[in-house]
Amino acid sequence: MPAPAALIDRHGRTISYLRISVTDRCDLRCRYCMAEAMTFLPKAALLSLEEIAVIAERFIARGITKIRLSGGEPLVRRDVIELVQRLGRHVGAGLDELTMTSNGTRLADHADALVAAGMRRINVSLDSRDPETFRYITRHGDVSQVLGGIAAARAAGLAVKINMVALKGLNATEIAPMLAWCVNQGHDLTLIETMPMGAIDEDRTDRFLPLTAVFDDLARQFSLVRDPRGSGGPARYWSVDGTKTRLGLISPLTGNFCAACNRVRLTTEGILYTCLGHDDRVDLKRVLRTDGVGALDAALDAAMASKPERHEFDIAAATPAVARHMSVTGG
Repeated sequence: MPAPAALIDRHGRTISYLRISVTDRCDLRCRYCMAEAMTFLPKAALLSLEEIAVIAERFIARGITKIRLSGGEPLVRRDVIELVQRLGRHVGAGLDELTMTSNGTRLADHADALVAAGMRRINVSLDSRDPETFRYITRHGDVSQVLGGIAAARAAGLAVKINMVALKGLNATEIAPMLAWCVNQGHDLTLIETMPMGAIDEDRTDRFLPLTAVFDDLARQFSLVRDPRGSGGPARYWSVDGTKTRLGLISPLTGNFCAACNRVRLTTEGILYTCLGHDDRVDLKRVLRTDGVGALDAALDAAMASKPERHEFDIAAATPAVARHMSVTGG
């Protein structure tokens, strides 16, 4: 039989990157991401890990070459390592890379198992290395726990990329020191503009820090050389000259990257979102449970036919671009 067709959206973009939220739960409450009093999905509403694997494998058969597991915090989900092990078997056999975004709080316990399952790279969210600032941003987090997780990940053999959301008035003065620390530690650093997703307890416009200004400041302190190598995601990269560290910028508000979009997102309840900033969706859980795995291909084709051309993020809008929080969709 002929191989299944590649996933190509209505704008001619080939979709090769799937991000999967394995849980909407998290053991931190970052102010730009969640409200302090979050209502999480009931466990009965979630895809089982087996269902996640079945859907992911259908995506791999349709040409997905990179999968990122996310949350919430993916490592808070019980037995998630079993999912990593199953998907890890596809690395080198259809899948080029299996990776994860984590807040790092549980990395020390799981780093060795992630490497054994085939993972070679991980993103860790770290918006501040200052204990008090970190505790304020996360509402109760302990930065030493995250730094210990990062050290354990490196010791296990995982390459680490630090994700840092740029926040005016909170961590702006820490960005250059964070890049210097990453150079010293051998980590990459990706800076991210805060995105208007979901209702939170603060006004996002008070914290919005455009990365155009941040980059200009960093370029005065570091020798930055444009690096054409991508990582399969939306970041634009620069190499810190004379080091192994790369600086990435994800700027959905000041530098739209939608023209080259190659990704879709599967939520923990089985909803496929084709754009982070739109509510177009396909319920793959319903399709799988009602019609079986054989019906997934038609559902994926329908999703490709509805994928928007671009997001419409506006940090100054009175309401968020979408009502769902980032933790629901997956980072």
